[in-house]
Amino acid sequence: MSVRIENLVTSGTFSLDGGTWDVDNNVWIIGDDSEAIVIDPAHNPAAVAEAVGDRTVKAILLTHGHDDHIRAAGETRRLLGAEVYLHDGDRMLWDAVYPDSAPDHAINDGDSFDIAGTTLTALHTPGHSPGSVCFHLPSEAVLFSGDTLFNGGPGATGRSYSSFETIIDSIKSRLLTLPAETTVNTGHGDATSIGAEAPHLDEWIARGH
Repeated sequence: MSVRIENLVTSGTFSLDGGTWDVDNNVWIIGDDSEAIVIDPAHNPAAVAEAVGDRTVKAILLTHGHDDHIRAAGETRRLLGAEVYLHDGDRMLWDAVYPDSAPDHAINDGDSFDIAGTTLTALHTPGHSPGSVCFHLPSEAVLFSGDTLFNGGPGATGRSYSSFETIIDSIKSRLLTLPAETTVNTGHGDATSIGAEAPHLDEWIARGH
């Protein structure tokens, strides 16, 4: 059976720099009837476990360390019996939520994750946070962009540990070089495509966000 991509939307809060905001997050499940990889299991571990069912979870991949993306990762890890992967650049964000535990593995640029006869590749795309990572699934022409690239532009860079210049460089050099037909499955909100976003790069730079 070929790989399939499932989307679960969960709701909760995001907190940083003394503020808290209500957010809806996209949880992505990639796999087939027997195995899966979960990307960003936010807010609702029970709902994620229900969506996974009795499949073997080969990895829980975190696109970055903001608390809306990781606060449920510990319980999800326990429920699914799976290991958590996070780029070391965001360990300070992880440690703020989990001072007494660590991710199981560090994600490095170029790491690959085999699932259901295909391969996800990690692309380090700092800017929204130092350890932000996107996951490319070239066999399906799909990118899981976390909070690096959205429908309408770059992820937010107005809070601690973020940099607009860095995220623009990451998007320009790592993402907009992908095929135009690549679907971008985002961390929040609607999907888009590389072809839809690429023409607007100069607009983003001019507006500064």
